[in-house]
Amino acid sequence: MVRSIRPDAVLVQAVIAGALSFAHLHDLAAAAGQSGWKAWAYPVSVDLLLVAAWRRLRVQRSRLAWCWFLVALVASLGANVATAGFLDLANPPALLRLGIAGWPALAFLGGTLLAHSASPDPAPAPDPEVEAEQITAPELAPALPETAPVVPPALVEHARKLAADHRTRTGTDIDTATLRARLGVPDDLAGAIAAQLA
Repeated sequence: MVRSIRPDAVLVQAVIAGALSFAHLHDLAAAAGQSGWKAWAYPVSVDLLLVAAWRRLRVQRSRLAWCWFLVALVASLGANVATAGFLDLANPPALLRLGIAGWPALAFLGGTLLAHSASPDPAPAPDPEVEAEQITAPELAPALPETAPVVPPALVEHARKLAADHRTRTGTDIDTATLRARLGVPDDLAGAIAAQLA
């Protein structure tokens, strides 16, 4: 399936704004004495610091991230304003030359601090099995230990007769299941009777 490409107004605006800001930073660096690839490296450096700080802000709203985001934003906005005719770029002031000369070290420091400062570990995804174990019914009172049922002596005597009859007919001892069926009693009671017959 071929997807149609539709221009997104916000994306187009971002590309235009980014290109203009990039050009202004280049022009300012060139006016301050940086030539060739150096003049082009300044806008890349400013934009990368801005992006790195923004990415950190999305993960952790820290003073460090805000500080470097504002530093990069001021550098970008300052270049835009300076190239709009507020400065004589043919004769840039010494303070501008100082700022441009010091920017690489400042950007390196900011990028390093953003990349290597401690960030909170992302919360681990919940384990469905652990959650299922945590959502349980209220804890019931511990069950009382099972005690052997009380077997009336008359029932034991009747069971002895059934067991003797079974041995006579089959030649084997009566098992608990057969005893239970012949007496019509529950399993636990049949087990208790069989224990007394042994």
